Order: sequence, then C-alpha cells, then structure tokens
Amino acid sequence: MSPSTESRAGVPLSSLDSPLFDGADATKRDLVDYLEAVADRILPGLWDRPLSVIRVRPGQQPFMQKNLPASAPDWIRTTTVWAESSKREVRYALCDDLPTLLWFANQRAVEYHPALVPLGPPRATQLVLDLDPPEGDTFEHVVRAAALVRQALADAGLAGAVKTSGAKGLHVVVRLADGTAIEDGAAATRALAARAERLGPDVATTAFLRDDREGKVFLDPTRVGGATMAAVYSPRVRPGVPVSFPVSWDELDRVSPADFTIHTAVGLLGEADPWRDALPAPQSLPADLVEEGHTIPVPRVQAMHEGKRRARARRAQ
Repeated sequence: MSPSTESRAGVPLSSLDSPLFDGADATKRDLVDYLEAVADRILPGLWDRPLSVIRVRPGQQPFMQKNLPASAPDWIRTTTVWAESSKREVRYALCDDLPTLLWFANQRAVEYHPALVPLGPPRATQLVLDLDPPEGDTFEHVVRAAALVRQALADAGLAGAVKTSGAKGLHVVVRLADGTAIEDGAAATRALAARAERLGPDVATTAFLRDDREGKVFLDPTRVGGATMAAVYSPRVRPGVPVSFPVSWDELDRVSPADFTIHTAVGLLGEADPWRDALPAPQSLPADLVEEGHTIPVPRVQAMHEGKRRARARRAQ
C-alpha cells in the first residue's frame, strides 16, 4: 500500500488530504471521517433502498450517479430497476454497511439520496413534504411554512419529524403503516400540502411553476413513488459542506442550516441519534386526506399541460 493510501474497514482509501471541492473548506479525509463517525445513524435510512449519489471529481462539476460502475467491488449489494425515462435497466447500489459507505466516500460521493420506495412489494413507507424557499429568501420564512405543515398534520391526526435538507429548506417526514399504497401516499402528500397552503396562503404555495410562486415557500409534494430524498445526516455539495440534520419542532426558529456541517455535526450528536428518537411510530393515513388528495392533479402533469397552454397563448399573440 502506497504512503498516500490508507485502509479502513478493509477498504483502501486514497488522496485523503486533497480538497473535497472548491469552497468546501474540507478535505476528502474530513468526508471519510464524518461518514465513518455517523455510519450507524445514516445507514438505517439507506438500508435496502436503491441509492443515487452526487460525486465531485477534482476539476469537474458535481454529477449524480445512479448506475453503479462496473469497476465497483463485487461485495457491494446491488439491485436492478427499470428506468422508464431512459428505457433501460439501472444497477443501483444498496449501501447497507460501513465498507460500502466508505467505498462511496473514497469515490468522492458527497451526497446520499436513497429511493423512497425500498426493495420488496411496492409500497409507501413515508410521506415526505419538501419545503423549498424562493431564491435569496431567509430561513425564517421556511420555518413559518413548517409551522403550517405541522398544524395541517395535527389537524389530520398525524405527527411527523423535521430535518434540514442540508441545502436551504426543510423536509417533513411521516412514517406510514405497512401496506400503504404508493398512490395513496402520493395523494395524501398532495392533500397535506394543499391544507397547509390554505392555512397560510401568504406564506406557502403549492404552485409547481416557479413563476407562479410569488416569493412564497414551495410545499413540494412530489417526493413520492420513485423519487429520492437526501438522507438524514447526508452531506451536501455546498460551501462548508452542510449536512441534513434533525431539528426538533420547538428549536426550528433558533437554528440555521449552516449550523450543521461535517465539521460540527459529530460533536452536536455525541452518541445520540435524534432522528431515530424524533420519528413517530408508523401511522395510517386518514381516509379523508387520501380522498382529498386523489382529487388534486399530479403537479408535474398539471404543470406540463399549463406550460403547453401558455406556449399556445404566446404563439396566438
């Protein structure tokens, strides 16, 4: 093994003291150290879920990798999924253990985005609402929108946990009872977003088209089905390398996403796993929430039709 190469958990690691990416203020070693320290807390969210990662090679732009390279070790578990958009099968990794996590870190995989639907019979295991603020907006605006979502959940008899996205927004997550159909989980997500918007129409919006959001926080209900989400504790390719971090509802107005980075998160966690402790037990979706959601058009489809309508109107003018 060359002097520039180390090994952890049997995985060779190279160039650990090289910069992670421009603006990271961190090295590849910092990434490896962080992921090794939080492995027992990030791995449960990756277990049995097809994994997409965002990698950053020196001198290149970040890119998302779904298909596991042929050169990957044969001890990494994989699963094959048909991708309708590209009309091909994609061989995803299953990051179920520390060696696999460290191998990805050595490949400069900074972000970890597991699929929402795990292996096995298709079903919804969690309801996710992604709160996305407008460009240049303050985190306080997102916190106000989160309060609307929390109230909408409570009104429906549900409870969820909240975490920073690791970027500029928040993720609200509700664990769902076994056997929840994907279509019902998607419908409930749309209905929850609509109810939160009705509680505070001056704060939040469900408008899928960016031009229609009028400076409000977007309650994104599209993290459903085959979508992915940045895993809790996942770093993000952003200045300072922030991480997606659990926050209690009562502390939201006293924190900033920049508080949680690969340099600070381990010390803040200690031996605890606040995400595991914050997530309520799996819950059944109220019938009226699901019923309402099935009357709400799928946002991407609705936006596509609206975009075509507007294009026709422009051509007519």
